[in-house]
Amino acid sequence: MVKDIVNKLQEKMTKTISVLKSDLSTMKAGRANPTMLDRIQVECYGSMCPISQVANISSPEPRLLVVTPWDKSTLKDIEKAILKSDLGINPNNDGSVIRLLVPELTEETRKTIVKNVKKTGEESKVALRSIRKDANDKIKALKKDGELTEDETKKAEDEVQKITDNFVKEIDKIVIAKEKEIMSV
Repeated sequence: MVKDIVNKLQEKMTKTISVLKSDLSTMKAGRANPTMLDRIQVECYGSMCPISQVANISSPEPRLLVVTPWDKSTLKDIEKAILKSDLGINPNNDGSVIRLLVPELTEETRKTIVKNVKKTGEESKVALRSIRKDANDKIKALKKDGELTEDETKKAEDEVQKITDNFVKEIDKIVIAKEKEIMSV
């Protein structure tokens, strides 16, 4: 029983780390990165879909993204979606592709992005603590039902805490690495 709880805990915490990495990859760091456009939804053919499903996104230069739609009729819709997004980049539409020039980051912009990175990291830690609490509640329920002794309960809770601490350290490493990336560009 405890093993199942611990396995679920690790699975959920691993997923939290994946979500954090994904979220941080969409934050601009002064370099053009196709994942910056992952959250942008384009309305075409009567429904909303991710930009990556209607166009090819490439980065031929460090500060340039090129969006090449598979169907030229969606070009205006893609341009409109980019303008409405929180990217803060004006698309340059030449009739066949959209070019996005990623501006150099100012010191103030860098600090704001770092603040958002730290906030995202903290949100991930809150998620980990919630997962830990659920696991501990399940362990306490097993003890209450008489399936675990006092010693087994303490050992299981210690293991849950140790796993949580390791994942928190991993989040800290990821956040610090992203901060360095942003501040050094």
